[in-house]
Amino acid sequence: MLPNKQQILVVDDEVNLRRILSAQLGRDGYEVHTAADGQEALDFLGDHHVDLVVTDLRMPKLDGMQLLRASLRDDPARPVVIITAHGTVDTAVEALKLGAFDYISKPFDQADVRRIVSKALRTRDLAREDISPSPPPSSRTAGEAARPRFGIIGHSEAFLELSALIDRVADTPTTVLISGESGTGKELVARALHEHSGRSDQPFIKVNCAAIPRELIESEFFGHEKGAFTGAVGAKPGRFELAHGGTLFLDEIGEVPPEIQVKLLRVLQESEFERVGGVKTIGVDVRLVAATNRDLKREIEQGTFREDLFYRLNVVPIELPPLRQRRADVPDLVAHFITKFNARLNKSVAGITDPAMDALSAHYWPGNIRELENIIERAVLFADGTELDVGDLPDEIGGSPADEPLEGPDIHALEGDGLKAQVKAATHHLERKLIARALEQTGGNVTHAARLLKISRKGLQLKMKELNLRDA
Repeated sequence: MLPNKQQILVVDDEVNLRRILSAQLGRDGYEVHTAADGQEALDFLGDHHVDLVVTDLRMPKLDGMQLLRASLRDDPARPVVIITAHGTVDTAVEALKLGAFDYISKPFDQADVRRIVSKALRTRDLAREDISPSPPPSSRTAGEAARPRFGIIGHSEAFLELSALIDRVADTPTTVLISGESGTGKELVARALHEHSGRSDQPFIKVNCAAIPRELIESEFFGHEKGAFTGAVGAKPGRFELAHGGTLFLDEIGEVPPEIQVKLLRVLQESEFERVGGVKTIGVDVRLVAATNRDLKREIEQGTFREDLFYRLNVVPIELPPLRQRRADVPDLVAHFITKFNARLNKSVAGITDPAMDALSAHYWPGNIRELENIIERAVLFADGTELDVGDLPDEIGGSPADEPLEGPDIHALEGDGLKAQVKAATHHLERKLIARALEQTGGNVTHAARLLKISRKGLQLKMKELNLRDA
């Protein structure tokens, strides 16, 4: 496998279809692997990293629906795209309700395939958020497991307040707005609200609004009729239809453009809409949960988010605290991640030393739980001993931008350059340090680093060029 290429697994019992899709996706820059049936695909997934599965529904040994369920159990963040013929569209829609990302209809339109695959991989990059809902251990020893409430890990005061709030509002139809920094667990809370409601046996449909091109977001929400736009080769339901009777989770709601916000407001008010290019009004029963890492009140002041929509969404606000405000939960999370990566990486790390835990607890955690997860994965992977120690942790652990003393010359040294020049130099030094740290924590991914730093991708690129960090 080529490490710099995204990995796609194409599964179909038709040799020609596998060849056609493999050739197209290969030309688009992906590394493509193939399997002739669901069981062969499952065996491949057990031994290899795959970013996206594209699978037919009807296959021998193990069909597409069974493969979908198995893939979601193994890696809920890995998108699965269904290949469907005309006679299996209804089954494909059922697959979407079970958690498939999207479906591609035969005969293929190359632009449609390219759009769906690109969107699926962008969504995976953006939405691999937070922690696994599997039962974690609750001590510093990796072997002592305890099942947390709602699949959320911790025992701090902030955690207990969050659990109590979920308990009160889960089994209601009330709209919820979850806010918090990137990596704090917004999707996990949304799933908890769904799974502990009377809608738990109905679909939980997730949309990452940041992953959808602006011109396609209306179709994504409300569906479209055949011929509604170039590439609309058939009618297709939107996410509101798919979520009927269940819960629709709109992540990164602040990314929705103003012209779509108006239509979203109408659905919330009247529970009805029309598909793009359609005239029939469709009624839906959907519980809406939205999430954002933006300050929507500031967006309202800037004119980019509608005030009336905000108040419709903000019926029950849930503010997720950053990890630095719930440091008491760090040992529980560490133990959970040790267990998780022991299993995934076939390692046998038994726990963590007190000095290493103290260093983790003292860290500022700008990337929150996701940053902690990445650090523990790396530490477990390279650990030589039976316990993680300080030497297994990256150099930045134990310090933080907020806690570190200012670096700079003695006050008497200001006589030459003056205060303004020294402040500018110190600012450049701090900017360079923060950007380098963000790039390291996100594996060099500029988009993710920009989100972590809460600036635009273009703004980060300009800063990197200014600070000679382009190759960082």
